[in-house]
Amino acid sequence: MNKDLLELYSDYLLSSFSHTTATGLSRMSAGEVSHDKITRFLASEEMDSRALWRLVKPLARQVEGEDGVLIVDDTIEEKPYTDESELICWHYDHSKGRSVKGINLISALYHVEGAEGDAFRPVACVPVAFELVKKSEWVFDQKKEKWRRRSPETKNEAYRRMLSACKDNRLKFRYVLSDVFYSASQNMSHIKEELKREFIMALKTNRKVALSLEDKRKGAYERVGSLKLEPGAVLEVHLEQVGFPLFVLKQVFTNEDGSTGVLYLASSDPTLDYERMTTIYHRRWKVEEYHKSLKSNASLAKSPTKTTRTQSNHIFCSIHAFVKLERMRIATKLNHFALRSRLCVKAVQAAFQELQRLQLADDEPMRA
Repeated sequence: MNKDLLELYSDYLLSSFSHTTATGLSRMSAGEVSHDKITRFLASEEMDSRALWRLVKPLARQVEGEDGVLIVDDTIEEKPYTDESELICWHYDHSKGRSVKGINLISALYHVEGAEGDAFRPVACVPVAFELVKKSEWVFDQKKEKWRRRSPETKNEAYRRMLSACKDNRLKFRYVLSDVFYSASQNMSHIKEELKREFIMALKTNRKVALSLEDKRKGAYERVGSLKLEPGAVLEVHLEQVGFPLFVLKQVFTNEDGSTGVLYLASSDPTLDYERMTTIYHRRWKVEEYHKSLKSNASLAKSPTKTTRTQSNHIFCSIHAFVKLERMRIATKLNHFALRSRLCVKAVQAAFQELQRLQLADDEPMRA
């Protein structure tokens, strides 16, 4: 990896407000860096999750603490006008209830709350691992009677592999936070029994649980949505394929439109009460902020690259650009959008000054 070009390209992603192209970067550098050089950089060796860890390791070591949590989630960035490939293809978007064409990115975000007044332990969000869903296999869908793409690895398999890599990297974290999509029994067992960590996950209302070990042995299960959970209460339950008890609560919340929503949370940690469990799980929202900043501030989908390698390396550079923003946020106490707004104001000021200079030059011949 050419680190000088990585720094230059990621800076370009942060300072650009339109499509990011090799030609655009070459023009920005006044021709000092040719567009061919940038293209070769993006087409070079694959920049993967291991390379990301090497880049973010110093920051992670600076901010890590025993209160750290790992938040794993995925996002889809739509690319409807880009040619289909194993990377840019059709993925089911649960938020829209339909399949969309684009990039499916899975990230492990490390979040620490920091220590108040401690410059060495600031609040921080650091992406420490990522995977791109690549559907490189073709299978025939009997139901729809057509061929479709499929990934050789499920997202749950990628999920477990990413968590194992974080433990192997000796990253300090106690809890893993995930939404309902990653609440598979195998994921729960992997975290608790193999990684020796705890988790808090959302459960579907139709998930079946037993209220005691005796009920579990008898196969007497009932739906999570039918459990009689008192406000503020935590109930011990048992899942069929999980060898340890879970602790479930029901959280009722009000949406922005005034409607009421219900969320069922399950944890492997018997020491957590209702307030502590909901407080910790609320930190999962940080991954949504990460996704939003990655798309809005780090030019995630603004590259017209054509090949799978250049597209995936561009995404890597976008994640690196996010890390740069996070470093600046820690130093300046300004959030990512405030930092980008400052860049935008500076760009407008520079454009205004250049316009004044050009108008002045245009007036000179007329005065003569």
